[in-house]
Amino acid sequence: MKNAFLNWSSGKDAAYALYQIQQSNELEVVRLMTTVNEHFGRVSMHGIREEVLKRQAECIGISLDIVHLHEKLSLQEYEAIIMTQLEEYRRLGILDSIYGDILLEDLKTFREAQLARLGITGVFPLWNRDTTALIHEMVDCGLKTIVVCVNEQYLDKSFVGRTIDKQFIEDLPDGVDPCGENGEFHTFVYDGPMFKKPVPFEVGEMVYKTYDAPKQCHQKEILHYGFWFLDIL
Repeated sequence: MKNAFLNWSSGKDAAYALYQIQQSNELEVVRLMTTVNEHFGRVSMHGIREEVLKRQAECIGISLDIVHLHEKLSLQEYEAIIMTQLEEYRRLGILDSIYGDILLEDLKTFREAQLARLGITGVFPLWNRDTTALIHEMVDCGLKTIVVCVNEQYLDKSFVGRTIDKQFIEDLPDGVDPCGENGEFHTFVYDGPMFKKPVPFEVGEMVYKTYDAPKQCHQKEILHYGFWFLDIL
């Protein structure tokens, strides 16, 4: 069986991708890789603390490699940092990279082009799945997940901290992807069939943050996007 590494986000899609690979018995996931904002010590968008990430990996039982990223990196700088980690995997003979991507074609193309430069193969076990069926599969397999971030363009703060279950799926407004594929929400996984034991954690405070969207040439004002985050301790 070939060794592989999995791109770990701390959320449901990465966890379910891991489960699918474990069920297939075609690859053995020997490393998890996560990028962390060096300044804040957190996973971007999910907002999960580095120490909680480490706790997750310990409960899964797979070694975790954390790649620290500066706040304001150019695309070239980002690629150089990621390529350094990928080169280390290649040196170790780990030539398959697993992702939890589902529908974002441009992102998949970018990842595959990056990997191809080093002879590493991208593996996408959830690719192009129906997201309604997929989220029900996640719940049915015993995945335990809570919402730790919502984009206020799509969801109000009442969804923050909710467990993803059948009721959550029913309560999602029309137009919101059940798996959050348009960035509507992000999650934290604390238990499931891919874990050896549940992740111990506590729920912290809820925080509201705004981010400036890239300004287009025809815009008179900078657009702001608001997000609600739940701190996991």
